[in-house]
Amino acid sequence: MTPLPVVLAHALPELILAGGVLLLILIGAIRGKDSDGPMTELAVGLLGIAILTLVLGTKTQAVLFDGSFIDDAFGRFMKVLVLIGSLVSLIMGQTYLAREKIDKFEFPILILLSTLGMLMLISATGLIALYLGLELMSLALYVIAAFHRDDVKASEAGLKYFVLGALSSGMLLYGASLIYGFAGTVNFTGIATALHGETSLGVVFGLVFLTAGLAFKMSTVPFHMWTPDVYEGAPTPVTAFFASAPKLAAIAITMRIMITAFAGIKPQWQQIIVFISILSMALGSFAAIGQTNIKRLMAYSSIGHMGFALVGLAAGTETGIQGVLAYMAIYLVMTLGTFAAILSMRVNGVNVEQISDLAGLARTRGSMAFFLAIMMFSLAGIPPLAGFFAKWYVFNAAIQAHLYPLAVIGVLCSTVGAYYYLRIVKVMYFDDPAPAFDRPTPTLAAVLIVTGLAVLLLCVYPGSFVEATTVAARSLF
Repeated sequence: MTPLPVVLAHALPELILAGGVLLLILIGAIRGKDSDGPMTELAVGLLGIAILTLVLGTKTQAVLFDGSFIDDAFGRFMKVLVLIGSLVSLIMGQTYLAREKIDKFEFPILILLSTLGMLMLISATGLIALYLGLELMSLALYVIAAFHRDDVKASEAGLKYFVLGALSSGMLLYGASLIYGFAGTVNFTGIATALHGETSLGVVFGLVFLTAGLAFKMSTVPFHMWTPDVYEGAPTPVTAFFASAPKLAAIAITMRIMITAFAGIKPQWQQIIVFISILSMALGSFAAIGQTNIKRLMAYSSIGHMGFALVGLAAGTETGIQGVLAYMAIYLVMTLGTFAAILSMRVNGVNVEQISDLAGLARTRGSMAFFLAIMMFSLAGIPPLAGFFAKWYVFNAAIQAHLYPLAVIGVLCSTVGAYYYLRIVKVMYFDDPAPAFDRPTPTLAAVLIVTGLAVLLLCVYPGSFVEATTVAARSLF
């Protein structure tokens, strides 16, 4: 049994969130009111404390709970990103939820529960721990997708996400059972030892089904079909949350399981990852061109970016993992900034979502247009913004691993994808003005400015950031 001081030193963020959720449920039940009240502030405080414990806490590596949970530099790096994504999403959504009269106290609790599942998922070192973390994350996501119960689109989004999510869970469980059947263990290290570099057909089948379940959570092709509808139908703060934290957790566990459990059969999983990566980059680049709704466009954008990130994983090297970590950190910043702008799209108190509503924004809201344009240039990967370096890291890793066709396809898809990002910039700066947006809230304006400056300055002072990704990637090998 793991001693309590060791548990406190290495699993404190999870314990803080678990205890905080119970406390918030108790407070909500006692208050007996529908309004959010101080619950969001309390949830933000808990997330902030969890981040501080990760940043200021122990830097050593430890395996807890009978080998099912690991605390290492890789996990800490991804957990900090996930917690930042959850915290900022929660802050950005508060005003929106109040305006729509859906600021129930359950919302921050569900965000905390989902985040707790993500932290468990990132630290999972066994198939059972993986499944528990994944389901804890997903069940809360199903509920918040349909949180606006009176809205038909939100209800449809929640139902669609739940049905397809249940299907993906079934595939993941089937794959896990096949792997357990052939390896005789659910522990990642044990699976790696059992395989010994020898591949059986059953293990490959298990790997395919397991990857399918994880691909659904990353919203990569061919398991992406839920993404555009759920992004469009769910309340915008929920969409911002979907586009940030859960994707980071899903790609983190995908990296961990491929590198630690299936390192001996790298050629087999490499083919699967390359296949998913190419399809995601292609679909994300081409399917977004015809979109008129900016939330649907961001859905296809997220699919494409997951494909780009997987280019680094396909390399299967320390450099590749470092590239993925850098990519996801930069992607998080760009996504939060873009959704801060989308949440600010209101005309006379009514939310608008069409790209045409951005027409002439440079003349009506010049600063908002400037920072949103920075986000679009960065998402397109145009130098010297951070998005360019994100793609440079993963393509460089692919070239070092001699995956030249994958890198070339990635560059071509990135070029195609640049079209729809630049189209938004063109609409904002060259089209005749549409009705001016309402003044954005200070919170959304602050998020947009901070993320915009981060995208601008990351290329100037990359030292600490690169060092952090290097240490995190090294701990996985």
